[in-house]
Amino acid sequence: MAGGLGTRLRKVVSEVPKCMAPIHGKPFLGYLLDYLCLFNVERAVLSVGYKKESVKDWIRNLKRIYPFDIDFAEESEPLGTGGGIRMALSKTKDKDVIVINGDTFFNVDLDDFIDKHKKSGSKISIALKPMTDFDRYGNVLLSVKGEVTEFKEKAHCDAGLINGGIYAIHKSDRLFENLPRTFSFEKEILQPLAAQSQISGFVSNVYFIDIGIPEDYARAQRELPEARNNMQLADTIAAGYDTLLLDRDGVINRLRPDDYVKSWSEFEFMPAAKEALARVSHRYRHIFLVTNQRGVGKGLMSIGDLNDIHERMLAEIRAAGGRIDRIYCCTALSEDDPDRKPNPGMFLKIRKDYPDITPEKTIMLGDSESDMKFARNCGIKGIKIRIA
Repeated sequence: MAGGLGTRLRKVVSEVPKCMAPIHGKPFLGYLLDYLCLFNVERAVLSVGYKKESVKDWIRNLKRIYPFDIDFAEESEPLGTGGGIRMALSKTKDKDVIVINGDTFFNVDLDDFIDKHKKSGSKISIALKPMTDFDRYGNVLLSVKGEVTEFKEKAHCDAGLINGGIYAIHKSDRLFENLPRTFSFEKEILQPLAAQSQISGFVSNVYFIDIGIPEDYARAQRELPEARNNMQLADTIAAGYDTLLLDRDGVINRLRPDDYVKSWSEFEFMPAAKEALARVSHRYRHIFLVTNQRGVGKGLMSIGDLNDIHERMLAEIRAAGGRIDRIYCCTALSEDDPDRKPNPGMFLKIRKDYPDITPEKTIMLGDSESDMKFARNCGIKGIKIRIA
């Protein structure tokens, strides 16, 4: 759905439709298309209207080739969300189709989502995002059977589920029956079907951002390149390796400039890091964290503080479907300490604890030159995270 007017975003993005708002020099739509590359997508239909030529020109001039066909459903006049979806569906081939909002990024596993939708037998399925302390979105009520029962109006909510802007629709000749040319998908389709228990809701507590307001658009400038980087790395680094070593700060959690993560309240996962670990967990026999934690050696935090951070971190990673098998860390201050990266001591300990591990099948993922030097000192392959 790439025809949004972006009214609330006009003060910062006024020359292009919302899906073309630049993020780190690249249209938001580009991040959505990159995301589709991770799944079994054969064809993408872009529903365009407002300033559609900017979208078409960008697609026409793309230097990269996407592994799926791209087509357009073009509105000559505004058709509302329902009319736009109906027109786009007329250009699709399969009976079950995924619809994605062009102004939200929700890191749902689309292959899993469409499988669940087909098994549910519902006319429509919605990906739902858990959220706390919100008033920008309506709260979606879900039955114990996983059926959407009601879409509440926007109001402050302490905790609830929001519509994440990803739908799976089973095409039916009667789905849009007796509806006018222009109509609201939310009011004329979703609300009546919810009343008939014909919508399934699937909760995904994964990375989500909506660029519809200036504050979140500014946040996206930092987070989306990081999220894309994590997803692409998760999809490419496994071939030929059975052991993954990970740095912590700057890879799993965000760095604190000129400071250390001294407590759980200061720990912030990198966007899509948990989802990336979930994607690669089944590909590796071993996954280890290797991290320098000089903050303990400096007395800025205790080993108990560090253990608490790691226990909570591991619990969230497991809850997201990922894993880290063991943590190796060095708290020493001296650069000469054999266990302190870039010295290879932690890897030597790993090989002693796990004799089956070989350098040839081990890969290191880090964000610094020290991590890459550590990899070289260990005789293993190193990959350095880059944001852009």
